[in-house]
Amino acid sequence: MKRLFLNTLPIAAFCLAIAFSSCNSKPEKNNTTQTDTAKYNTTIAGKTVSLYTLTNKNGLSVSITNLGGRVVSFMVPDQNGKLTDVVLGYDNVGTYLKKGEPFFGALIGRYGNRIGKGKFTLEGKDYQLQLNDGVNTLHGGTDGFYNKVWDAKQDGQKLELTYVSADGEAGYPGKLDVKVIYTLTDDNGLQIDYIATTDKTTIVNLTNHAYFNLNGEGNATILDHELMIAADAITPVDSTLIPTGELMPVKGTAF
Repeated sequence: MKRLFLNTLPIAAFCLAIAFSSCNSKPEKNNTTQTDTAKYNTTIAGKTVSLYTLTNKNGLSVSITNLGGRVVSFMVPDQNGKLTDVVLGYDNVGTYLKKGEPFFGALIGRYGNRIGKGKFTLEGKDYQLQLNDGVNTLHGGTDGFYNKVWDAKQDGQKLELTYVSADGEAGYPGKLDVKVIYTLTDDNGLQIDYIATTDKTTIVNLTNHAYFNLNGEGNATILDHELMIAADAITPVDSTLIPTGELMPVKGTAF
């Protein structure tokens, strides 16, 4: 029997506010110009890699590559109406393939974040995943979705990416059929919908790993940014960044 997983993530809305931001790094893109699509046209493992650009009626645009479903650029107007790129990334597809690349803009799966020692038990059976973060598994392992070339179909302001993860890929049970839909709305929002079906009981945790600098990529840091999450508790982690299982109330803490 197939099992269906659905999730919708509204990444950002650029009207009067921004949904969220993330940490700063040293990118290689020009923050004021569109990314050169020619630097993304290549073939990997016999599959075509391209860059797709969605543009809405207000002039906002987002560029996404089907290599790992990465959000490469997000051009939005600043307070003076000048378009600027507010996500971090690279100006060519090859840099995304380098070891140690920090998952810029990537589609994460099969399982986002860390799994301690890459082990879990499901329905009485033990599973061992690929280890790619010391003794742990991070963002799906070395065969994570961020490294896959997805099938792509663009329809105006929507981009649909699909990928079939085989039973046992990276150690995960079950064949997983995944569809991810990026939609740039006319109210200046970027929405990501995740749909996955499996033929076997499994674990799945899909997300996006975009880094935001609302000053424009390459312009200063994010130290003046403010991010608010309406949470009552946090999940403390151990020395290898694995959640301890505790839920710690945020009241009276720095959070």
